Amino acid sequence: MSERRAFLAPPPARRRGPAAPRRTREGRHGWRRLALAAGFLLLGLGSWQLGAAGYVHVKAWLAQVLLSQAWAETLADNERRAAGTADDAADDAADDASADRSAVGALRRPWPWADTGPVARLRVPALGVDEIVLAGASGRTLAFGPGHLAQTAAPGAAGHSVISGHRDTHFAFLANLAPAMKLEVQRPDGQWRRYQVRDSAVIDSRSARLAMDVERPALTLVTCWPFDAVAPGGPLRYAVTATEVAEYLPPTP
Repeated sequence: MSERRAFLAPPPARRRGPAAPRRTREGRHGWRRLALAAGFLLLGLGSWQLGAAGYVHVKAWLAQVLLSQAWAETLADNERRAAGTADDAADDAADDASADRSAVGALRRPWPWADTGPVARLRVPALGVDEIVLAGASGRTLAFGPGHLAQTAAPGAAGHSVISGHRDTHFAFLANLAPAMKLEVQRPDGQWRRYQVRDSAVIDSRSARLAMDVERPALTLVTCWPFDAVAPGGPLRYAVTATEVAEYLPPTP
């Protein structure tokens, strides 16, 4: 009987020694790593399925944050140049050459590798819209913000200005624009112009032509149509046209 009890009794080293507790801790950590790996795998699968749309919206939002900073610098530059002397202008040019957000022509780069810059600020107070407009309307530019078509009048200037944007990000608000709504455009010199929505239409980009000779300064916002299309592209466009009401100085937000 005593030999049997001795055989069944666990050795003291196994019961009280450090080896068994170490294996227990390692086992817990192993299961924890496995659970974390499984969680990251599930998260990765979800991001793979939903990440494309989410990435586009995050990119569009973050770009507007950086563009707002570049626009503020543009206004400050123009204000200094308007009030400064020739020496000040020379100093500004030297500063621009060494700045992280250096000039692209007369534009401020929102990030060092950008090949475009802000040319206007667009607001729709009734819809809470406040966006920075970029120079050019290439696909690469429109990924970061609305783009001004170079062959049209500058935003806020005399003539007909055309601004394009994506229907699912920056110009999604066009679906809610209604006649008589007010639009506000700030120019690089800081002056504001107010426009009133006149009409909207679905046009075919293959054949439609916008009139560039206008009696009153006009602004047309263009995006893809329909708004709920599953696949991007297509020839149809949704265009909202507004005409200038008067020079406007909006309240400081």
